[in-house]
Amino acid sequence: MEDAHNVIPLNVDLLSEADTQRALSHLHDVTHIVFGAYIEKSSPVERSLVNVTLLRNLLSVVEKNSPTLEHVTLYQGGKAYGSDLGPFKTPAREDDPRLMSPNFYYDQEDFLKTQQRGKNWHYTVLRPEAVMGYGIGNPMNLTMVIGVYAAISKELGLPLRFPGPEAAYRALYQVTSTDILAKAASWADKTESAREQIFNITNGDYFRWQFMWPKIAKSFQMEVAEPVPMPLGVYMADKAPLWAEMTKKYGLNPIPYEQVVNWAFGDFIFNAAYDNISSTIKARQHGFHDCIDTENMFVDFFASMRERRILPPI
Repeated sequence: MEDAHNVIPLNVDLLSEADTQRALSHLHDVTHIVFGAYIEKSSPVERSLVNVTLLRNLLSVVEKNSPTLEHVTLYQGGKAYGSDLGPFKTPAREDDPRLMSPNFYYDQEDFLKTQQRGKNWHYTVLRPEAVMGYGIGNPMNLTMVIGVYAAISKELGLPLRFPGPEAAYRALYQVTSTDILAKAASWADKTESAREQIFNITNGDYFRWQFMWPKIAKSFQMEVAEPVPMPLGVYMADKAPLWAEMTKKYGLNPIPYEQVVNWAFGDFIFNAAYDNISSTIKARQHGFHDCIDTENMFVDFFASMRERRILPPI
C-alpha cells in the first residue's frame, strides 16, 4: 500500500455478513466495486461455497447502504476454461461452453446476474491470466517468484535455470500486467457495451519460456542453463536464512521470507506443459485496445523491485 494515494484500507472479514456490515456500514456513497477476493479450498464444492459467500456478503451490504452503486467488476481467470485441470481449447474464447460445475467463477457470475436484475447498477467480468505486479503476501504472484528465485540463484553463483519440464518450457503462455488489468477495469465501468459482458484481458502477446527466460536472465546479468524439473516448494524451503543474509547485505526491506513469495504457485505455473492462450478480440471489438510488451514488462518490473529495495541490485 506504500504507493497508494487517497486510499483508505479497511479490515473486514467478508466471510461474515455481520463483520462486513460493521466495517462498511458507514459507507453510503459507494459507486464502484472491483472484486478480486479469493480463498483457496481443496475441493471445487468448498471453493465455490466460500468464494460466492465473499461476494454475496460484500454486495449485499454495499447495496443496502449505498444506493449510488453503479458498477461491479468481477475478476475471474483461466480456471473458467479449465486451465488448472489440464490441456484446454486454445485460444480460449468468452463464448466457449462452460465446464462441468461446480466452478466458483460460474457460481459468482450467476449470483451477479440474479442480483443485478431490475437494479440500476451493472457488472462486467474480466478474465486475466497470471496477473503480474507487486504485492507482498499475495499467494499468486509469479513475478515475485521469478525475481526472488533469480536473486537467490545468482547469490549462490548458479545460472538461471527454468525449474519445470521441457514441455512447459516450450509451451505458449500469456500473462496480464496489473497496469493493463487496472486500465481494463476503468474502461469497463465507463463503457456501455461492456455491461453484463465477459472479456479476456491479457498483455496482448504470447510467449514461450524458452525464449523469455534468457531475456529475464539478462535483466539479472545471469547466464542461462537447460531446464530441470525442480520443485521450488522443496528446493527453496531452506533458503530463508540465506534471504535474511541477503536482506542485510544489500539493505533490502525486511520482509519475512514466507511473505515475499509463494513457491507453490510458481510450481503450478512452471509445470503446466500445455499451451495457455486466450483470445482478446472481443475486448478490442468493444473498444479496449491497451496492450504491453511482456518482455519489457518483466524488465521494468524487476528494475522497479530493485529501486524499492525488494530485490538486490544487479
